[in-house]
Amino acid sequence: MTLTASPPLTRRQRMASPARVLGGLAVATVALRVRDPHQHASWGLCPLAALGIWCPACGGLRAVNDLTHGDLLGAASSNLAFVVALPFLVAGLAIWTLDRWRGVHRQLPTAVVRPLAGAALVLLAVFTVARNLPFGSWLAP
Repeated sequence: MTLTASPPLTRRQRMASPARVLGGLAVATVALRVRDPHQHASWGLCPLAALGIWCPACGGLRAVNDLTHGDLLGAASSNLAFVVALPFLVAGLAIWTLDRWRGVHRQLPTAVVRPLAGAALVLLAVFTVARNLPFGSWLAP
């Protein structure tokens, strides 16, 4: 039995996933710009928020809306964790897109990914707990 290598993907094929992701994010951002999530139930109701619990994502839609209006402080007030994470998310998306464009396959070492993912989960857990306690009520949307 012989194995043959598959032909390399074309740039168009490599860019299909980033194009879909970027297109989806653009559509979602425009939708959040047009339909204001600050209006009660304009995007539905969050079951946890209805119970009085602020999850780490609560206020994320409002933060995106605020950012589309150039209101960084309003976005931070809606969801500080999202605003802090956004530059890292954008950088990761940019690196992934450029790598796909160039045909580069970047393999991140597990020894780096696991501690970073663990730290991010711990920070989100602390953020969630803090925004639901009286001393951290300023973190709630």
